[in-house]
Amino acid sequence: MIALRYRPGWPMPAALGAVLIALPGQGAALSLEEALQLAERNAPSLSAQAAKLEAARSAAIPAGELPDPKLALGVQNLPIEGDDRWSLDQDFMTMQMVGVMQEVPNRDKRRARVEAAEAAVDRAAAESRVEYLNVRQATALAWIGSYSVERKQALFQDFFRENRLLADAVRAQIAGGRAQAADAVTPKQEAALLAEQQDELVRSRAQARAALRRWIGPAADEALAGTLPEWPIDASGYTRRLRHHPELAVFAPMTREAEARVREAQAEQKPDWSWELDYQHRGDEFGDMMSAQFTVDLPLFPGSRQNPRIAARHAELNQLEAEREALIREHAELLEGDLAEYERLNRAVQRSQDSLLPLAREKVELSMASYRAGTGDLAAVIAARRELIAARLRHIDFEEQRALTGTRLYFTYGEISQ
Repeated sequence: MIALRYRPGWPMPAALGAVLIALPGQGAALSLEEALQLAERNAPSLSAQAAKLEAARSAAIPAGELPDPKLALGVQNLPIEGDDRWSLDQDFMTMQMVGVMQEVPNRDKRRARVEAAEAAVDRAAAESRVEYLNVRQATALAWIGSYSVERKQALFQDFFRENRLLADAVRAQIAGGRAQAADAVTPKQEAALLAEQQDELVRSRAQARAALRRWIGPAADEALAGTLPEWPIDASGYTRRLRHHPELAVFAPMTREAEARVREAQAEQKPDWSWELDYQHRGDEFGDMMSAQFTVDLPLFPGSRQNPRIAARHAELNQLEAEREALIREHAELLEGDLAEYERLNRAVQRSQDSLLPLAREKVELSMASYRAGTGDLAAVIAARRELIAARLRHIDFEEQRALTGTRLYFTYGEISQ
């Protein structure tokens, strides 16, 4: 809690300014852009991807290095029988040995390991880009869902006000003898049904805010500001850039990594080697000695060892190519479907705005005029009012679905080059 004390001599505007500065988050409204910025800073999945990228960079540093050398300690030719048994210095062949050994994988193998590690770094960077776009898209979808629910909730103030006007009109008709006393119950029934719908929206609002809180944290409880986003939808541009989609871009470093693994497996056909240098100490009356040796691997049975590994790496490379092609086709299908849906929703919003809503309002007005004139019944008024309520809520649904579809298109295909 922040406590501020007004000091004599401070101008009142200055004191109020100090309060506002001390409480920057109080009463703040959350725009879509602010929600996106919060998600970029707070999403745990982005922190996980950053850690993964750092791990890949660190793992690439020793990729081409030689293995650690080995220290060798031991005793050679120790007698275990006779008068000199277990003696370290009585027999001229007994030696205390200390040495160092270094394994040296062949150059092609080390080069392939470096290439695989570098490709792994690029893959982690590409996956971070994909996750960044996914987080932004999910945050935008959650914000749009929350905003649309609150738009619907705001309509219910009008619905209840109109219900009270209807109740007044029904009482006037009953007082004038132009309606039955039972008609007085109908507005109350309508108010109860409206309250039921409003309760559903309360539940929907809680769910929408929970979805938004997943990405931006406690700021999701703030009031929302702004309007539904209208992303620039470039259908032809999206189709041209389809193969450069971030999820497909990940396959480039994955393929390079798989190719490097193939070369590493092929390098197994070439021998590795190692060297060892030992110093051997004997008894005082004998001279010390040194030994040096070199060992070379003999890949004599490639049919049962190296060749199956090479075949396995080639199969993994072929798998990546097939998965990439499958993903291209999947995205092409989704893109065509989303573009068609976006055009349909554009038409639906326009039709609702230009035709369905005005006609529903006109029907309510005509039904109410007939009822007041005594030529229409209350059931027609109620039916017309329900149609208008449904049309107004459906209009928000159309606008929400259009914004959601546009968001998926923009963040899936429109932010590729940004």
